[in-house]
Amino acid sequence: MQSVVDYILSLGATIFVPIVLFIVGLAFRLSVLRAIKAAVTVGVGFLGLNLVVSLIGDYLSPSVQTMVERFGLNLSVIDLGSGTSAGIAFSTTVGALIIPVIFGLNVLLLISKLTKTMNIDIFNYSHYALTGSVVALITSNLFYGIMAAISHAIFSLFVADLTAKKVQRVIGIEGISISQGFATSTVPFYALMDKIFDKIPALNNRKMDTNFIQKKFGMFGDPVIIGVILGVIIAILAGTSFVDGSQLVIVITGIMILFPRVIRIIVEGLMPISDAAKKFFQTKFKGKEFFIGLDSAVTLGHPTTITVGILIIPITLVLAAILPGNKVLPLADLAFAPFFICMATIMHKGDVIRTLISSTFNMVLVLYIATFFSSYYTDLASAGGFIESVGGTEVSALYIGNVFNFIITILMRMEVLGFIILALFIIVLYYFVFKKINRKEEPEETS
Repeated sequence: MQSVVDYILSLGATIFVPIVLFIVGLAFRLSVLRAIKAAVTVGVGFLGLNLVVSLIGDYLSPSVQTMVERFGLNLSVIDLGSGTSAGIAFSTTVGALIIPVIFGLNVLLLISKLTKTMNIDIFNYSHYALTGSVVALITSNLFYGIMAAISHAIFSLFVADLTAKKVQRVIGIEGISISQGFATSTVPFYALMDKIFDKIPALNNRKMDTNFIQKKFGMFGDPVIIGVILGVIIAILAGTSFVDGSQLVIVITGIMILFPRVIRIIVEGLMPISDAAKKFFQTKFKGKEFFIGLDSAVTLGHPTTITVGILIIPITLVLAAILPGNKVLPLADLAFAPFFICMATIMHKGDVIRTLISSTFNMVLVLYIATFFSSYYTDLASAGGFIESVGGTEVSALYIGNVFNFIITILMRMEVLGFIILALFIIVLYYFVFKKINRKEEPEETS
């Protein structure tokens, strides 16, 4: 089983996602050539996305490391990052089982009309695997671990359904939802913050998106100028030389420009499949909606996400230094901050000020949850052979600072009682939230 998991993961998003989309396209009656074109176009989009993301790792990460050293952040728990965390999650027994279990469950839920999302983001099943692995470690019970992972997956599907329309409106891609296990876990918090902002006069009824800023402040709101300003700020904080600082400015500005253009390629590939899905469900299922569940990476083309995502890097460093009780030194994951705050853009409809404030508070939660899980994460990393690189130091990751992970783990520590509470919560969530939403949507669909 582990060899099968390793092979699937080795394909990478640029190969595996197009294969799945090709099969989905054929299922929705696209011709073979159109299905190939759509799937490969999405693959090319993900290739471009990976290239842009690599700029973050190659150029921002060294600056982040320099900032850490310059400000002397002596924190005892090292952040190993998302890539290592996914490897740790899939190296466990729960991780080896989770791909077929979650995929099969998703198909059953889709057929039984309990979800509208088909989560093809196989690589980020690692979030569910990590939740299950931690619970299995704490309870010494594989069954509880599997149930914890399944619960996380179900929560993510429910949130993906709830936010699908918002995602589509804000980023401009029809027929998709975001089902990634970390992104979905931030939605309840951002939704709560949005309600609070509505009650604050200074923030109420404001639409401070990047278009508003550009109209209000002229060229200072232009993505290129924003990129230059952010690059200069990071370079100053890192104390780089003129050459390195200039290169950092170009790279950050490049990220601001390239992310939206790469996302357009993904959109171009997804549109034929989305249109085919609509026609298929209108014909076979009387217009039943269907969403393709994707990685939160598709939200990174929004300028608010990139702007706030880069600003949150120095903010998170400051938070790590001043928060009482935090032990995690943000490191490997810090340069990938846009992934941690992307759903704030969705929930706040691109409002930069709301997104920045919410994202700052969210990173407080992330740091504390990552600290809470550090001992369990260290045990998993040690068992999987991932800890030698830091010489036995206690480790964690911003990646594990996941609210769903935390809630599920706290409940499952109570074992049978926790499992019953979790199961009841899932049932209540479906019947009292989703049924209400469906009733509201029915008149619109029939009019």
